[in-house]
Amino acid sequence: MPTVHRDLLMEVCLGYISCSLYHGLAPMLWYFPLQVLGLTGYEIFAAAYVSPLILNNTAIWNLVNNKYILAVLRLISLGSIASYQASAPVSRLLLLAFGVSSALLVQAITWWSGNSQQRLCRIWGFILGHFMLLVLRIWYTSLNPVWACSTFNTLTLSLGAIVTLDRIYSDVQRLPQEKEEMKSADEKKEPGAQRSWFVSGAAFGSLLFLTHWIFGEVSLVSRWAVSGHPNTGPDPNPYGGLILIAMALGVMLSFWPSVVNSVAFWLIGVASVIGIFYLRREGAFAAGTVLAIYTMSLWPHLINRLINSGYPGKALGTAMLVYVLEMLGIVWCTAYNFVPGGSITREQTMAVLGVLMHLIGLGLFFGEQSKCFPTETVYVILFKVLAKYVKLLLWLFVGLGLLGLGHRFTLYQKKLQNLSAKKDISAMIWSYRFGYDNQGWPSLERSAELIEQTGADLITILESDASKPFLGNNDLTMWLGEKLGFYMDFGPSTKDHTWGTMVLSRYPIVQSIHHLLPSPQGELAPAISMTVNVSGNLVDFVVAHFGNDEDDLDRKLQAQYISNLLKEIPHPVIFLGYLTSAPGSRDYVQIRKFGNVKDIDQSDSHRWCEYIMYRGLIRLGYARISHGGLSDTEVQLAKFRIPDDKNHYEDNGRIETDPKNVPEEIHFNPRLKEVQYDVFAAWTVRKEAAKGLIRSSLIAN
Repeated sequence: MPTVHRDLLMEVCLGYISCSLYHGLAPMLWYFPLQVLGLTGYEIFAAAYVSPLILNNTAIWNLVNNKYILAVLRLISLGSIASYQASAPVSRLLLLAFGVSSALLVQAITWWSGNSQQRLCRIWGFILGHFMLLVLRIWYTSLNPVWACSTFNTLTLSLGAIVTLDRIYSDVQRLPQEKEEMKSADEKKEPGAQRSWFVSGAAFGSLLFLTHWIFGEVSLVSRWAVSGHPNTGPDPNPYGGLILIAMALGVMLSFWPSVVNSVAFWLIGVASVIGIFYLRREGAFAAGTVLAIYTMSLWPHLINRLINSGYPGKALGTAMLVYVLEMLGIVWCTAYNFVPGGSITREQTMAVLGVLMHLIGLGLFFGEQSKCFPTETVYVILFKVLAKYVKLLLWLFVGLGLLGLGHRFTLYQKKLQNLSAKKDISAMIWSYRFGYDNQGWPSLERSAELIEQTGADLITILESDASKPFLGNNDLTMWLGEKLGFYMDFGPSTKDHTWGTMVLSRYPIVQSIHHLLPSPQGELAPAISMTVNVSGNLVDFVVAHFGNDEDDLDRKLQAQYISNLLKEIPHPVIFLGYLTSAPGSRDYVQIRKFGNVKDIDQSDSHRWCEYIMYRGLIRLGYARISHGGLSDTEVQLAKFRIPDDKNHYEDNGRIETDPKNVPEEIHFNPRLKEVQYDVFAAWTVRKEAAKGLIRSSLIAN
């Protein structure tokens, strides 16, 4: 009893490491098919998630339950954190998969063995480890620092080594007792317990996935609820703090089992799932807040049903199998254009939500009832002591999270005030690959440096919705917006089955509309139209990401939709589009001719996907810049001047590639001309991958 607080702290640290491993493997698996837009074979490493199934073999169970093997598994799971520092994507994937597998085997052994104090500390340590993950992500602006910062990764390894060695020592000291209790538990399994391992496992797997999917980061509910300006719905910061508080309230509610285990409370959870999917803005956010309370209130109860059902390998293995299947389900819902059977799973997110809520209900009402948590008389004193420390740590984490959000919000508001009045503006388009470079490494810091060097005032970054769990639950829009001090727009929402679009603007966004372009055959195509106040002048921007080039009907309808949208805009307008069509093609002509816009450089025939077009502005310059290994698509950048008289002005019609013949104030950043040697060389594995400035044209009369 005197060491309960110490044991809990140690298990919280291990809980954070385990959650980081489980959350880190899916994005690493996603990297490989992303390179080829198809299956590669590396997907087989998803089997690491279902490794507890091997414990159904008695010989393997006896082997793994050995104190020395358990120590090795603990060390492997910790060591796999170093996969972030591996030299190649395949090496990183292998290390991470072994770590996930080892962590799950340790979980299967330790959750089903040990004395009462150990088991309770392990359960609550895992739950609070998730809160530790949330708080660290808040302070690192939605990223998990263990997968985004080499220094933090090394620090985690160092502190984790101390905690892991302490737990190994604890295993050695208490293993005889653990074995005896485990043996008696196996011998005393009742027929009901033998029948309930499947429903309890499926319920826990669904709860684990639901938590990862929607509450793996506090900004996610806002991204499910988001809409266009001026009423975008609650912003991730500061309103992510409400989600954090709601999750903590859910944990507090778990201490009232009569409420949590009622059918009425489950129906409230079902209603909140329906609300977050079908409602928008404040309505969806309110539903997400209720769902946060409901989700976290279930954790201790479903874990104990899982344990009390017996059969560690079957129960936890089933849980993780359901977790993987539901993860694949949401991948198929969005990536349906690239996977077998996609026509069936297209945009079926609500079906996945419905399945997991029904599985949770089955586990609650038909799974093995908890016998030792939290009301059994023999454990009351222990539980009261532990509960005190759990609540203390829980609200400490909440306080640290709210402090982090407040600190970030204050800094961001200060950055937004640094505006200078000007008539020249620059616009940039880039397809981003979800914040991972061509070697599978997080690329946000390097991308922010490149964006800053372009000096762009309006930036659209396509393929940027990394809010999904298989992409890391990362809010790239919030990270870049706060880092660079830009106004932000993210859309359509992450539940709308697109790959996402973000817009960053140095100037206030007056209004914006999120569009789902016509896509009867292929993947859903997103677009945003917005009006920005540039030093008192209203300028419109339309950004779009068309479907794949093989979906001809989709592209035709999408081009017609965008051209009609552009034609109706009364203000000066800039179109930043990813058309998946060549210059001069049907869709290119549709946009330019019927949308009544000019191409920034009609003579550039080497483009394929990205285009910058405009109307009502004076063009000053255009550049295509290498992605430098940060993406598979170049950066395109254009400069414009807002005319003093919008009805009478003369556009620049001559292309000049010699900067000596144009005013210096409209030149591009000179560092972009030295990019091969000065900037990108340190960013890529191979220098020859960094081509530097591909094309630059300064426009003059």
